[in-house]
Amino acid sequence: MLIRDKRHFTWGITLMIGFLIVLAYMFTPNFGGVNAFHASDAEFNAISKGSTNYIPSIKNEAKQFEGQPFDVLIFENGSKILRPLAMMLLQPAGMTVEETDNGLRVQGDLGALMAAALEDSDTMFKNDGDTMKSRYGIKPREAMFVWWKLLKDVKLHLDKQKMFKPATFINKKIIKRAVEVGYNYFGIEARNASDEWEKITFALIFYVVYTLWFGYSIFFLFEGLGLQMTAGRKKEM
Repeated sequence: MLIRDKRHFTWGITLMIGFLIVLAYMFTPNFGGVNAFHASDAEFNAISKGSTNYIPSIKNEAKQFEGQPFDVLIFENGSKILRPLAMMLLQPAGMTVEETDNGLRVQGDLGALMAAALEDSDTMFKNDGDTMKSRYGIKPREAMFVWWKLLKDVKLHLDKQKMFKPATFINKKIIKRAVEVGYNYFGIEARNASDEWEKITFALIFYVVYTLWFGYSIFFLFEGLGLQMTAGRKKEM
């Protein structure tokens, strides 16, 4: 190895060794029983959960659809395994559900359907898995997956019937901001960013410093080896 500048090369080696030591330590389970990456992921998930509870406001918005009837056929020509599970969710919500050769015919009040999905989403968001199990006798996330699938089908058929307003509301509000949020954040304890400002500040500063640390170690190594980046000369025609 040809070293042109021993001083810069030594700095680069020292910085790189230190960088790798810290990196190796971050992979150890010394951060609450998990490594640093899992710990930080859990921390920021908890903080993000504290600012994503849209369900109470969506419940109020959904009241505009109370008393609006609907009649759709879901799980057509497939998803037979989900049909009995969907009936377990829909019948307690007051829906009339009929199993046919082509799928499940669902009739009822759109407002009641939305209210039932939102109530389960809220229960999941609050990490109350026992209540979900007592309602349906199945795993909480399994119930929410069925809600996600059947609401997708309901939205599709409402579009076909040109009932665009409730279809859009189901897609943008019920599915994306309630069902998916309840499913994804189930089991995570919500935290407020204002209460965790010290950890957030440390994480951001550490990220910047650690990135620069690696960059300067590479820079000094290249300087020590005599590798430099220079502008190319423009050839005259």
